[in-house]
Amino acid sequence: MITFKQTAIVALLASGFFMVSPSWAISYTFIDLGTLGSGLSVANGINNMGQIAGYSDGISGGHKAVLWNGATITVLGTQGSDRGIATAINNAGQLVGISSTAGGAGAHAVIWNGIVATDLGTLGGTSSQAQSINDAGVVVGGSNLSASTYPFHAALWDGITKTDLGTLGGYYSEAFGINNSGQTVGISYTSGNTSQRAVLWDGITTTDLGTLGGRDSWAYAINNSGQIVGWSTTSGYNGVNHATLWNGTTATDLGTLGGTSSEAFSINNKGQVVGDSYTGNGVNHASLWDDTTAIDLNSFLTPSEISAGWVLSTAKGINDNGWIVGNAVNNLLGVNHAFLLTPISVVPEPSIVWLLVSGLGLLAFTRRWKSKNIQPQYC
Repeated sequence: MITFKQTAIVALLASGFFMVSPSWAISYTFIDLGTLGSGLSVANGINNMGQIAGYSDGISGGHKAVLWNGATITVLGTQGSDRGIATAINNAGQLVGISSTAGGAGAHAVIWNGIVATDLGTLGGTSSQAQSINDAGVVVGGSNLSASTYPFHAALWDGITKTDLGTLGGYYSEAFGINNSGQTVGISYTSGNTSQRAVLWDGITTTDLGTLGGRDSWAYAINNSGQIVGWSTTSGYNGVNHATLWNGTTATDLGTLGGTSSEAFSINNKGQVVGDSYTGNGVNHASLWDDTTAIDLNSFLTPSEISAGWVLSTAKGINDNGWIVGNAVNNLLGVNHAFLLTPISVVPEPSIVWLLVSGLGLLAFTRRWKSKNIQPQYC
């Protein structure tokens, strides 16, 4: 029979098991997404269905916008040329990016429904580019306003309606991310073009998100909760770029993998962040931040994958299932390939397992001690 005291011990151990640490060790499967026959492919974004947007060089050269569905790579159409880049994909399977125009005279923002490219046009200039799309099909990016390179302004396309999002007073701005509420983030030069600042466009309001104490910052992505990621320079004359998370205008330094700099490119609706960071050895590695802890994604490669020469250099996208896409270099093969990491298991941390085993041992000891020193009790 288990007495009240023994029950209390069990309850205490169970409580400790769940309260010591909520963290879990996650394993991933590494998948080389391959190319169109060259040595280069780049993955830029992934939706919740696992469809991936990016580009690959063909055997004859030149970037080709592509969609990966599993191991199947599909070349997307262009606007009369043979070159394009897919930058993002939404949960409806719509892709956006850039396509060279006929004759190679310029490049325009495009949206792909299937493999058919539709030209989104410009804000009056000769070139534009689309960087992100939300689930309602609203697209953001940037466009020049005339034939000259600058001014170049952040742009929003809602169907056939084009909106100039403006700047913080400088000649350049560009939007890189949009959530399902239409909140848009990106970068703008300040008045006098003296600094670059991460910005939030919410309707007609433009907000300077500030920095970690340095001069410059960029914002790349925003999730449906309004959390924003990018990078900011730290304080001091020699401030360096650190991956940054903004909640409102409060900036949090996400740190590095031991090196001098880092940057964050994507955040999912669970708050998981991916990007890259320099290690203490000065090598750029793909990184995952869960809360403010930086994790080197190369730590999930198997010994055979490491010996084969693979190094995960940057992570560009993460979906709500935790699937991660980015780029891997392989100096043994002389290639740069898009990759996919998929979570394959969730197990308790060793420290938690030790706590549980120790607790059960303590309970067993208590029961043996009572059986030797106390007469049977009845209730």
